[in-house]
Parts: sequence; C-alpha cells; structure tokens
Amino acid sequence: MKILQKIFYKKPSILQGFGLSFGLGMTYFSLLVLIPLIALFAFSFKLEWAQFVEIISDTQVMSALKFSLLTALLAALINLIFGFIVAWSLARYDFFGKKILEALIDLPFALPTAVAGIAIAFLLSSNGIIGKAFLAFHIDLEGKSFFAVVVALVFVGIPFVIRTLEPVIKDLDKESLEAASSLGANFSQSFYFVILPSLLPSALIGFALAFARGLGEYGSVIFVSNNIPFESEILPLLIVKKLDSFDYLGGSAVGVFMISVAFVILLAINLLGQWRKRV
Repeated sequence: MKILQKIFYKKPSILQGFGLSFGLGMTYFSLLVLIPLIALFAFSFKLEWAQFVEIISDTQVMSALKFSLLTALLAALINLIFGFIVAWSLARYDFFGKKILEALIDLPFALPTAVAGIAIAFLLSSNGIIGKAFLAFHIDLEGKSFFAVVVALVFVGIPFVIRTLEPVIKDLDKESLEAASSLGANFSQSFYFVILPSLLPSALIGFALAFARGLGEYGSVIFVSNNIPFESEILPLLIVKKLDSFDYLGGSAVGVFMISVAFVILLAINLLGQWRKRV
C-alpha cells in the first residue's frame, strides 16, 4: 500500500491555471488519441467475446505477436546500452563533428521508414557493405529476417533513448561525482551508486519509447523481412493483411489486442520508473 501511495501521490502545485491547462490539454489529447482509440475499441466490440478470443488466440496472431515482442525488446535493449554511451559522449565531451552527429541522431525522426528499410535491406544484402563483410566469414545475412528486423528497429528507436538521456546526463550533480571521487570511489562505484540511480527513471522512459516505437513499426520492417507467416511476420503486417482481405472486424480485434498488450507493458515500465524516482 505504501508503495502505491509513493507512486500515485502528487504534491499540490502552487501554479495557478491548472483547470484551464488540463482542460485544453485533454481536449487536444482526446481529439488525436482517445477518440480514435475509442472508435477502434467500439468497432471491435461488434464481435462476440468468443469470436474475439478465437481471433486473437489464432496461432498466426500469437506467432506474429511473439516475433514483434522479441524483436522490439531486443532492439530496445541494444538502444538502451549504446544510446547511453552516445548520450554520455554528447553530454560530457566536446569533440570535432559533434554538431553533425547531433543532426544525424535526429535523422530517423525525419527519414521515411520505407527509405530506411530499403537502405538497410541493401546494406545487409550480398552486394551491400555489411552483407559482403559477413560473407567473408561464410555468413549470409539474406533471409536472416530476425537479425534484419532488429537492425531496422534499432535504427528507428535509437533517437528516443539518446534524446531522453542526454539532458539528464547534462544535469547530473557534479558535486556528488566529485565527492564520490574524493572518497576513493572508482568510476564503476561512482556509476553504480551515484550515476545509475539518477539516470534509471529516464533510462526506463527511453527504453519504453524505443520499445513502443519498435512494436508498432511497419514501414521499414516489410522491406528487410521476408514476412513469412509463423516465422517472420510482424503484427502490424498481419493487421494490414486482414484489412486488405476486407476482414475489418478481425483487423480491429488484432489491433485492440496489440494496443492492450503494449499498454500493459508500457504502464508497468512507467510505474516502475515513477516508483524508482520516489524511493
């Protein structure tokens, strides 16, 4: 009970205008997010509960969900590790080409995901730079859909982790780091006891954003994966297939199922981050 109080308790704000700000914000949020979601859920409720369960428990849906979750999770973990390294370098050091690197990090935000998928597919092919390098070790990346999808999801998700961690790293309390160093702590000890507790909530948010981005990615994945059902098919592609075959109720049911799974995972991550801030 005390843990729940720590997570949900908010100190009263001294700023005025909460009602107006909250009302305008929720109106905008409802028009863009809540109303479309409610419409999707309402449409899927035309199905009987038994029909809904039958659709989402289909082996093809479960296989696509497993593939989507595994690739998104692995890509988010990779982004968390290397995103922290890049964010640390950008926040703590000045070096030649820093501004160029800053611009390149934001490139996935502006680049159409289909273009990214085509570029990654070519790089991993036998004629691409990465594909040729692996062929020298008798490893053919063509047809390795799991690896290719993870690479594509890393590409589209890395900016979320870097942009979430970078400002927090810049605002780290230097006095605490200096105090730890003066007490004889090495970098590993300073990182574990001083840096990590400060960065963990932001790291979890960055991880959640990268994971959510990867779970819903469609444009780049369809170019790098062979999209074989029960093997390398992602859930968004399965939804599109159902819509193309005019199975709108089936597509909406799978969409609702995907949104529900993603929401539960993201909620758990965010609650963990909120709890970590307060302990």
